[in-house]
Amino acid sequence: MSSLRARILIADDHTLVAQLCQRLLESEFTIVGTVNNGRALLRAAAELKPDVIIADIAMPALNGLDAGGKAKKLYPAIKVIYLTVNTDPELAAEALRRGASGYLLKTCASSELVVAVREALRGGVHISKTLPKEIINCLRNQNTEMVDEDARLTARQREVLQLLAEGKVMKEVADILKMTTRTVAFHKYRIMQIVGANSSADLVRYAVRNNIIAA
Repeated sequence: MSSLRARILIADDHTLVAQLCQRLLESEFTIVGTVNNGRALLRAAAELKPDVIIADIAMPALNGLDAGGKAKKLYPAIKVIYLTVNTDPELAAEALRRGASGYLLKTCASSELVVAVREALRGGVHISKTLPKEIINCLRNQNTEMVDEDARLTARQREVLQLLAEGKVMKEVADILKMTTRTVAFHKYRIMQIVGANSSADLVRYAVRNNIIAA
């Protein structure tokens, strides 16, 4: 019977949250791993083949929104549920546009996480009770500013921007993304052109404003 249990991967950079999620879920599901950043999430998704990924949005190296979206593109059968403190309904709508099966607030009841996983496995979408479904459905069908902003940068540019905004120097970014420092510099130049930034501080503000990094 254990082979029939759904496989869950937990991604959160707060160890306590990850441990609590594991304790809540392990009686009904198999926890195949826990990771603490978006890049580790992608590696674990490839190696562990989970049925469901439970991810925070504000994570280092690669944020949960981008990491979860990439995982969904690479492995369409995986269900992604976001567990976050961010109450912005536009961010929730963006998560759903990227294929999320759930958007929960960390203030929700513990039982709601179990319900969300069950619903995702059935092919449904679970929205935190504090974010009315009417609002989410409305936002999903609108061209919001967030979607427009997101479309301005490529996936690679968003990766470079996040790492730079987190304070990494170009050599570190180059090592992480396996590219030359000259390529990183070119990406930074193009990003600054696209978003109208005049300084590194402007890039950080843009990254925070568009939920690429946490404030």
